[in-house]
Amino acid sequence: MRDIAPFRVMEILARARELEAQGRSIVHMEIGEPDFPTPKPICEAGIEALKKGELFYTPALGLPALREAISGYYRTRYGIDVPATRIIVTTGSSGALLLATGTLVNPGDQVLVADPGYPCNRHFVRLIEGEPVGVAVGADSNYQLTPELIEQHWGSRTVAAIAASPSNPTGTLIPAVHLKTMADFARERGGTLIVDEIYHGLVYEGDVTTALALADDVFVINSFSKYFNMTGWRLGWMVAPARYVPEIDKLAQNVFLAAPTPAQYAALAAFEPETLTILNARREEFRSRRDYLVPALRGLGFDVPCLPQGAFYVYAGCGSLTRDSYAFARDLLEQAGVAITPGIDFGAHTPERHVRFAYTNSIEHLQEGVRRIGEFLRRQ
Repeated sequence: MRDIAPFRVMEILARARELEAQGRSIVHMEIGEPDFPTPKPICEAGIEALKKGELFYTPALGLPALREAISGYYRTRYGIDVPATRIIVTTGSSGALLLATGTLVNPGDQVLVADPGYPCNRHFVRLIEGEPVGVAVGADSNYQLTPELIEQHWGSRTVAAIAASPSNPTGTLIPAVHLKTMADFARERGGTLIVDEIYHGLVYEGDVTTALALADDVFVINSFSKYFNMTGWRLGWMVAPARYVPEIDKLAQNVFLAAPTPAQYAALAAFEPETLTILNARREEFRSRRDYLVPALRGLGFDVPCLPQGAFYVYAGCGSLTRDSYAFARDLLEQAGVAITPGIDFGAHTPERHVRFAYTNSIEHLQEGVRRIGEFLRRQ
């Protein structure tokens, strides 16, 4: 438990709520949660399930109809055939990460993770007594693991690497050719590549393909939280190689039995044309927010060397503005009423010189946040 750190951003959020309760106006740019409500067709499907009394356990691997619907989504979205038998519905992508690491990692095994990267990746590895190995990444690698970095850091105890594309906190992508090379390398070393694709629906330049189109022995994790705007429903999924599914089934039965039943019925509407039309319009809104915020932050003196290609984050260097990003975030909240996330949440590679902005707020609120940050910096 000493090795599993809390989210510092939750402290920022809690303090922001306290200030709001006191009557202060706070611009929220800290939490990675879409500000859009769950699309109406999804809510209506969930309500209908409740009315019908669809409240019993589903199989541990998920509602068969939902697994089929996800399989159909891969067919229409990516043009590939992913059998429903390989799809596991989970309690959010966190449940999927737990099942993947629990299935693949023994005590003492090492797993490579990007630093900076999503903190739960390393914490899940540690939870099951594996050893997360942070690999420092920067602008030169688009803040991503590369085939060269994987080969350089893969050791005798390494059993897997976790990649995220688009990533949290940077919003950058891994080129398909790199993903394939990394999957091939892991296979040759007797290991596995785990790919986090939970922001796949939120990609703004060009197209992106799933790692499942490049290799059939990778673990791919996705979620209904981000693109589908279903954070509180706690629903995700994982696609695993067929030989691992019985083990994952067994582990899921013991860890959480099954994902929430009403949420699974609601998610059946997530892939309907009406819903996707709503979600794609919201993606364009996120793109507009990014296109405003990145140059605005650069104009304030933040270093944003890589344009985020997806997700809804800007990972910004603040080294020219402060020597302590956590103190900077705290002071910015207290003095200017703007909540952002300090780099310490995402790893050990120069966190004191980075902060993350989430553009999960309207452009009007982002403009107000930028105005306040500018005033704050002029007072320093």
